[in-house]
Amino acid sequence: MSFEVGTGENDWGGVTLGERLLRAAEGLKVVLPEHEGQWSGIAAYVDAGLNRRVRMRPADEQRRTFWVYLQSNGLRLAGGWTADLAEVVRAVVAWTGGAGLEETREQAPYIEFRPWALAHEREPLGAVELEWCRRLDGIHMPPMNRFPRVHALLAAAYARPVLRQLMPVTSHFNLWFSTSTTANRNTTGVGPMIWPHDEGLYGVRNGSELLARFETPEEAVAFVVAVLPEGIGPAR
Repeated sequence: MSFEVGTGENDWGGVTLGERLLRAAEGLKVVLPEHEGQWSGIAAYVDAGLNRRVRMRPADEQRRTFWVYLQSNGLRLAGGWTADLAEVVRAVVAWTGGAGLEETREQAPYIEFRPWALAHEREPLGAVELEWCRRLDGIHMPPMNRFPRVHALLAAAYARPVLRQLMPVTSHFNLWFSTSTTANRNTTGVGPMIWPHDEGLYGVRNGSELLARFETPEEAVAFVVAVLPEGIGPAR
């Protein structure tokens, strides 16, 4: 397990974030590794053996509270915020020590996770379902919780069985669909792309060509479904 932390100019009176975390760990009588790296404003504990990571960053400009995220195999499964660095340490020790989501939350009650994350921990979800869950879950976590139009579009698309079996792909909040779970999704796209911020409307485009604009995400999704190739199968 290793520890990465920034040592920038925004430290507390000359005391680095790493030093504050180490002091909190000492108070709990647990040992943390020495810090390394130059990640300004961000700290991350990593256990390479379990492929788990705990990342934290300030949640406010005064840096009195902190966002904490739990990742497994590069996937964010849980998170929360707290003003208590000791609570951050408890989450780090539990998660990187191999505790499950529920066990980690017992040690750090501010940690929250959605039902899909617990289901995925117990039995891994398929690639397509996992990708949909991950993207739809963004409405509950910053910074994506600031974009209701984007989430309304994702929800409208997920409600359509033919789209739910395809891989959702997003870029700059635009949404399109792929028939591949592994290949370059930019070259395996099927059907047009939906822009949720197209002059205040939901625009449907084929490359740079505007096909139509709609007031609701449901209308835009219905248009895409109508022009999809017949017999399209699930993404593989």
